[in-house]
Amino acid sequence: VEARAIGVNMIYAPVVDVNVNPQNPIINIRSFGEDTKLVARLGAAWISGCQKSRALAVAKHFPGHGDTSVDSHVTLPTVSHSLERMNSVELEPFRAAIAAGVKGVMSAHILLPALEKSHSPATMSKKILTGLLRGRMGFDGLIVTDHMEMHAITHSFEAGEATVRAVEAGCDLVLVNDLERSFEALLFSARDGRLSMEQINASVGRILAAKEWLKLDHERCVDLDGVEKHVGMSAHREKAQTIANNSVTLMKGLN
Repeated sequence: VEARAIGVNMIYAPVVDVNVNPQNPIINIRSFGEDTKLVARLGAAWISGCQKSRALAVAKHFPGHGDTSVDSHVTLPTVSHSLERMNSVELEPFRAAIAAGVKGVMSAHILLPALEKSHSPATMSKKILTGLLRGRMGFDGLIVTDHMEMHAITHSFEAGEATVRAVEAGCDLVLVNDLERSFEALLFSARDGRLSMEQINASVGRILAAKEWLKLDHERCVDLDGVEKHVGMSAHREKAQTIANNSVTLMKGLN
């Protein structure tokens, strides 16, 4: 409610990675935990609450960033699990998110040799995003990249080429800093046929559908009176404090 009141329509949450690796330097406490069923249940609940308030939720980081020991902001992690193992752990919270009607899914900048034989991160893998997420798992919402200026990407790919590869793989939205270079690369790829008009139109259709769901077709501007009415309410602060209190475990007797 507060996010929509100030004009924030799309929330890049929840993190539904299962934090099974205690050495994970980037997911750790951002995750709901190391129990797959708990992560699935709480992720779905978060999505339901978020989208009931008409904010678009984005589950991340597909197909699962929980079992990594390096930070994808710094380098490109590898997850060596089989598809069977991922089905039982990493993918379950995403299936729950899809069942809950999540409108967006964010890709992970990770290598998964069992799913993608080429040295392409999930963000640039058609097998993972189009074949697995859309095809086998039935997701028909927006696929969003994680930020493309993270070193997991920039160490190996130029900005324009990285953008095109992400869209080729099935991404509808690409998070970039260099807008001009990315736009020019996409435009050139569309004109020379590397990106088909069918794929471009499908992405545009999903983006327009999301905007319609958000009612941006006729409610584009923020109601300034609504900001004071909805933001910083005592009831909201009390609820946030209750959640925070219930999420903390006090440990005694430890050195």
